[in-house]
Amino acid sequence: MRGRIPSDRLTVFAGMARYIAVLLILALFALPKLALAHQDGENERLPLIGPAPPFSLTSQDGKPVALATLRGKVVAVTFIYTGCPDICPLLTEKMAQIQDELGHNFGAKIVFVSITLDPEHDTSEVLQQYAQLFGAKPEGWAFLTGSPEAIRDVAHRYGVFFARNQDGSVDHTQLTTLIDAEGQMRVQYLGGRFDPDEFRHDLMSLIDKE
Repeated sequence: MRGRIPSDRLTVFAGMARYIAVLLILALFALPKLALAHQDGENERLPLIGPAPPFSLTSQDGKPVALATLRGKVVAVTFIYTGCPDICPLLTEKMAQIQDELGHNFGAKIVFVSITLDPEHDTSEVLQQYAQLFGAKPEGWAFLTGSPEAIRDVAHRYGVFFARNQDGSVDHTQLTTLIDAEGQMRVQYLGGRFDPDEFRHDLMSLIDKE
């Protein structure tokens, strides 16, 4: 079975048992749209979903980063928070491994963007420490924060639903979006257990798509 979000599969991670019902319902509403973006067959081009929602946030270096400034590169956008005990560190570790496998293409032609869902805690300084912990290469990987309003807006426009619990943890759906060099969304992965080889293949196919 292909790894890119089949509509009949939702991966459940340990430690996510407190997912509130409304998040699950909202996430299921997103699945029909996402399923259209996933086709089997190694030789098939990734379909167009539509223009990627723009964003302008602040990096771990305290610098502004906008999606528009990344035009010309393939972008992988994901949503995490540094206090996450399970899915976020697993996903970030997987992406760190993939960054190393991309070689000279990473930073030059492919960039990763990780947007926090906990901007009240995840300042640029906190995200800097988190990036260093996972060996993220700053030339190709931006960890972004912003105002709670800005984060809520960009998360929802990318189909990510989240809510803060009283203990400070954040329940959230997990989507990773690939955007081509023209700023078009091409595929979204649900959860963190997608095949890293397939993920890398999709990234490279967007470099070579023309």
